[in-house]
Amino acid sequence: MSDESVESPAMPDDGLIRRVKALACTAPLQAMEANKGLHDRVDVRPYSVVELALHTIDQVAMAMDFQAGAEHRKVIEQVQRFAAVQVPQHSDQQHHDVAEWVLNKLINIGTIDRGFTWKYGRLDQQGHYGHYDFEFKLVVERSAPDGGVFLRVTDEAINVLVGALDTDVESAQVAAEHKLEYLIRRRRLEDAKLAAEQARYRTVQYGEYLRQFLEATRRDVRTVDWEREVPDLLEESLEHIEGRYRHESAILLNITAHRDETHDPRRKQQAAELVDIVRDCIRRHMQLQSRLQTAGSFFRSEQDRQRFSGPPQRAAIDVFNQLLVPVLGLSVRAALDPVADFFRSGLPPAPPTVTSMTTLVQRLLQGRPDRAFFAGTVPEPDLQDLADPPRFSEDDLQAAKHLLDLALGEPTMLSDLLSAARKLGPTVERLVLHEAMHAFSPAVSEAVLRGEPSMLIAIVEEGGLTSPALGGGELLLSRVGLQDPVDEPDHDAPSGLEPDK
Repeated sequence: MSDESVESPAMPDDGLIRRVKALACTAPLQAMEANKGLHDRVDVRPYSVVELALHTIDQVAMAMDFQAGAEHRKVIEQVQRFAAVQVPQHSDQQHHDVAEWVLNKLINIGTIDRGFTWKYGRLDQQGHYGHYDFEFKLVVERSAPDGGVFLRVTDEAINVLVGALDTDVESAQVAAEHKLEYLIRRRRLEDAKLAAEQARYRTVQYGEYLRQFLEATRRDVRTVDWEREVPDLLEESLEHIEGRYRHESAILLNITAHRDETHDPRRKQQAAELVDIVRDCIRRHMQLQSRLQTAGSFFRSEQDRQRFSGPPQRAAIDVFNQLLVPVLGLSVRAALDPVADFFRSGLPPAPPTVTSMTTLVQRLLQGRPDRAFFAGTVPEPDLQDLADPPRFSEDDLQAAKHLLDLALGEPTMLSDLLSAARKLGPTVERLVLHEAMHAFSPAVSEAVLRGEPSMLIAIVEEGGLTSPALGGGELLLSRVGLQDPVDEPDHDAPSGLEPDK
């Protein structure tokens, strides 16, 4: 058999890697849904965590701008309202805790770099198959100019929200616009609303790309090609905005007319929501256009600033990636030398206490200072009694016992006893109720062994308590005598009490 007849095995391509990464971006949301029963502080099980996570990403994406992002408090309030719709029987505090838990999981609070990692396979240049780490984030925290912290969503989070990963921004935007126009023309407003929201997400993603590009320019203009690539990108972006603005204005005119002409309240509401979404898309395009027009002057100012600032005096050291991560993979013996070198070069030198022979002689000949015999005045400690005060006094207890000291064979309703106890105070009333609850299921055997002559019992009666402060079912209280277990049972005792055997 010749070598040409042997079929070569299938090799993983870039499309497969993109699909694996697409699956990885949804893994944190699925993990939150699968592990929601392990949360001890608040009960997350009744909620749909995946829907809350997507709603959180949606709120952060809609609040993003070129300069700022979303506030923690506002995002949690929006997600809290959605959680209240899912489980209306829970309290507002529980909804707030669930919303905060979902946001923290998306930020991945608790890890060092606050990122997610997913392993995928790939062929290297030598043709060997190996596993690599795909690191990504969904929601990130950024510092605000006023010293606060705001939230931004990453490209991976927007892709998860829209449902299309690794797609061209321009082609996806054009397809979404044509789909939106077709749905509006066919009066399918519910599907048109979904298409309009996806078009708006693409606009947000396009603006995020531009913001990252300008941020890289601010750090170092040499990392960005401002000679060919960037001017072409700016020109294409302006053409893109011009076409989208003309397209969305026509859609806005069409759907506004449909909103005013229709008499169906449901379709009128859907048309009004579409109008708001398309207007928001137009507003975001205008913001993107103003940013593109100032990109050239931004580059020139950053070029002048970085050119005349001079080269850095000392190279920055990434302590985490350049020292801590490699050292954690070494043994203790092998890690001692690099750690010692780092602290030796990182800590400032300590000046010696003795700098000359004269100073040394003075130190040696200096007499020892006399120590005081007494250490000083000892302050009087302010002691406070931290014990909890008693909930009731001895007089209240004696008054309750006196009311419950009923005559043998004379049953009394609990409401009557509570009415008499209420005149003596609310504490006496609660003590009477407490003793009555214990008399409902009395320990007869223990009372006989202790040699008590009688005990209080209670049985259920029809009706409820007449107390204005206490509620519950009515009880009939009676005191019965305790006889010797070998004697005949007491036939005068109320029904429901059995003698000990």
